[in-house]
Amino acid sequence: MTDGELMAVALAEARAAGGHGDVPIGAVVARGGRVVGAAGNERELTGDPTAHAEILALRRAAEALGTWRLTGCSLYATLEPCPMCAGALVASRVDRVVFAAFDPKAGACGSLYNLCVDPRLNHELEVASGVAGDEAGELLRSWFAGRRPVP
Repeated sequence: MTDGELMAVALAEARAAGGHGDVPIGAVVARGGRVVGAAGNERELTGDPTAHAEILALRRAAEALGTWRLTGCSLYATLEPCPMCAGALVASRVDRVVFAAFDPKAGACGSLYNLCVDPRLNHELEVASGVAGDEAGELLRSWFAGRRPVP
């Protein structure tokens, strides 16, 4: 599968998350172009503050592959990972992260921080952005617009 096809899977996960009341963010872990873990946000659904799409997708990939070392894997996220998720990417030894939309308020892969390419950490990974960025951004904008009071 291509970057665009894998991001389409992440977008489907994001839509599902929005459908059950969570912020519509999705993530997919792939190895060799094959999905090995996928999830949408589940913080509201589960009451777990760590249930970000990226964390859940990493957990599912580790379970599917039988190891926490996710070398050879790429993670696709509809929004730039936050510091917690970027830290998990480093800790899990993912090779690459691809995100759709930048997050100027909490992004840790280039916007506010750049944890994935910090040479002081024990692992660095490739960062790519912009794949389906307009679509992911619009999904988030429309979801939040439906929840804000109209003046």
